[in-house]
Amino acid sequence: MTRVTDSTAPTALPTIAILGAGSMGRAILTGLLRPEVSVDGDVRVTNRSAAKAADFDGTEGVRAFATETDPDANRAAARGAKLVLVGVKPAMVPDLLNEVADALEPDALVVSVAAGVTIATFEAALPESVAVIRSMPNTPAVVGRAVTGISAGTRSTPDDLALVRALFETVGEVVEVPESQLDALGTISGSGPAYVFFLIEQLTATAMAKGFSPEEAATLVNGTFRGATELLAATGMTPADLRRQVTSPNGTTERAIAELQGADLKAIFDRATDAALARSRELAAGA
Repeated sequence: MTRVTDSTAPTALPTIAILGAGSMGRAILTGLLRPEVSVDGDVRVTNRSAAKAADFDGTEGVRAFATETDPDANRAAARGAKLVLVGVKPAMVPDLLNEVADALEPDALVVSVAAGVTIATFEAALPESVAVIRSMPNTPAVVGRAVTGISAGTRSTPDDLALVRALFETVGEVVEVPESQLDALGTISGSGPAYVFFLIEQLTATAMAKGFSPEEAATLVNGTFRGATELLAATGMTPADLRRQVTSPNGTTERAIAELQGADLKAIFDRATDAALARSRELAAGA
């Protein structure tokens, strides 16, 4: 189920630790630092390098730890945190869980953002009193436009899910799905921004081949994608309905759409997302 919320509504969250504040962890952090979001205590973040941890110097409400200079960094960040986000690479997850398991609060809620790693893997490594929820956010979290999938663990409660939903609603929309669907969701919304950027790249190259300067091509293509998606959101119409509105019978757009349909883009996206799903499973297995 998806729920769109008022992005300016106040949100209160408990103390949070982000273990592995890479690109996704930092994207989530942007939501937590918004003025309408309050965190009880602080947000603790860990990085491998001291240089990356230093990026947070002077950031109000954030305490940064570096494993490079403090071997106890992950455990220190996890102590006292109600919400613990695990954002390290999938192959690193088992070692991290073993490292922090006995430092977690008995009622901690661990949230995975590691693609492909199952809830069972988390629950087997953590104390029975610790609940687990898997999530799959995407990079538009940086601008508050993420779509995040979440899946309940066997020990999580409806209140736990509500708390994690509130967390991710600070950076966008949330969809709750069974864990069996979460990896597939990742191939759509998780990887989806890259698909869109790739399409923009290709149409921009086409515009340049027709004689437009790089700057003109960027204006034409970027503005068209932005306008089309905003129109889709504003009207509530389906993409197919909006496409038909632009496609006059026997017109230029109809001829172009016929070429695209002949390329069988559906089959291409099927193969692309199947490949992404296979790679997700490889990563979870440490390949």
